[in-house]
Amino acid sequence: MEKWHLMATVVLIGLTVRWTVSLNSYSGAGKPPMFGDYEAQRHWQEITFNLPVEQWAKFINPDWIALHSSRGYESQAHKLFMRTTVLIADLLIYIPAVVLYCCCLKEISTKKKIANALCILLYPGLILIDYGHFQYNSVSLGFALWGVLGVSCDWDLLGSLAFCLAINYKQMELYHSLPFFCFLLGKCFKKGLKGKGFVLLIKLACTVVACFILCWLPFFTEREQLLQVLRRLFPVDRGLFEWIYRKMDKVANIWCSFSIFLKIKDILPRHIQIVISFCFTFLSLLPACIKLTLQPSPKGFRFTLVSCALSFFLFSFQVHEKSILLVSLPVCLVLSEIPFMSTWFLLVSTFSMLPLLLKDELLMPSVVTTMAFFIACAVSFSIFEKTSEEELQLKSFSISVRKYLPCFTFLPRIIQYLFLISVISMVLLTLITVTLEPPQKLPDLFSVLVCFVSCLNFLFFLVYFNIIIMWDSKNGRNQKKIN
Repeated sequence: MEKWHLMATVVLIGLTVRWTVSLNSYSGAGKPPMFGDYEAQRHWQEITFNLPVEQWAKFINPDWIALHSSRGYESQAHKLFMRTTVLIADLLIYIPAVVLYCCCLKEISTKKKIANALCILLYPGLILIDYGHFQYNSVSLGFALWGVLGVSCDWDLLGSLAFCLAINYKQMELYHSLPFFCFLLGKCFKKGLKGKGFVLLIKLACTVVACFILCWLPFFTEREQLLQVLRRLFPVDRGLFEWIYRKMDKVANIWCSFSIFLKIKDILPRHIQIVISFCFTFLSLLPACIKLTLQPSPKGFRFTLVSCALSFFLFSFQVHEKSILLVSLPVCLVLSEIPFMSTWFLLVSTFSMLPLLLKDELLMPSVVTTMAFFIACAVSFSIFEKTSEEELQLKSFSISVRKYLPCFTFLPRIIQYLFLISVISMVLLTLITVTLEPPQKLPDLFSVLVCFVSCLNFLFFLVYFNIIIMWDSKNGRNQKKIN
């Protein structure tokens, strides 16, 4: 009983932090004609209720979604409604999944499970984007987490259904699709494709197809309508940098960072850009996906989710800075396994969105929530004591290297130094960005530096997570598995 009282307290803390952040400004408030993501969410409601389906009900206030005339609509009642819907979505979908996931962790104490839930719910990136900037990322991430729980607990059909809902809610969940596919395919191979494995494969296929048909049924009435939706979901014609390299919003992926030195978009044709992006993305995630298919395990699945999502973020096209949340979710899931590295990554992921957060006047909420998260992780997991080869899950890799280089005993120390350099760089860049004006000839200098430094960090993490995956010992003693 005490366990559930403590968990309820953790949930209450998470909800309080979220609602407090929501009291601040939001993306594009009072800034016509572009406005921001708050208006984008309201505008989608306007279109959904008016075009082309004619039978949607206008339950609360028709003025909020009146076609054309509601453009840029802002009122206290509507702001309260929008903020409340995000909180309710969190409470119904995301938070229960986090609590259940942490309760199902094995080989850790009840105290650690509660601490793990607290740290995940205090992750500042998701709070600042959903409640400050304003979006509904917790819905798709929550469904994805339910999917992780399902397939990890051998509830494969329910897990597949939950993940299909995540994809159909937000197409960016495709970042997680390959690990789900490879993990489930590996399970089928393991059961045998001439017996139970084949039956499971057919059941999974039917579940996925049925879910997609039901979600897309309203758009099947007209061919042009269906094609229009697909074009909106996958705007390939916009090229590699349409969203990435616009004013102020710099994304910490390889293409945006590399464009500092070489303007790829001006040199290569658009179709070549797409081909290069696809090749880099596919090749960077291929080893981890092959390993997961051949050796499916809950631990391998979680780490492959991290690796694949990070590969998509770094190398795919049409990446938005907020897409780092799709990497942060699986990193939160391995927080209890590698607390030092996970905390470090989640700090960098929040920092990488600094230009966007400053534009939305979220400096103070960013600082407060980041410090609260860091303190919670440091106290709960004693992260600075978790830096040995074994606790970083690099022991197998180090042993392999020492066969050829016996003096290779300094890897943990190097990682500690890199962490220190990373944190100092983030703090200094934040202070410089907030206090100084950039040169007139280089108005985006600070944003570009934030992007470049964050990208270097993410490249390091991509290598690190792939090392864990490829050198993972199948029978490791300290694997935290989902029951």
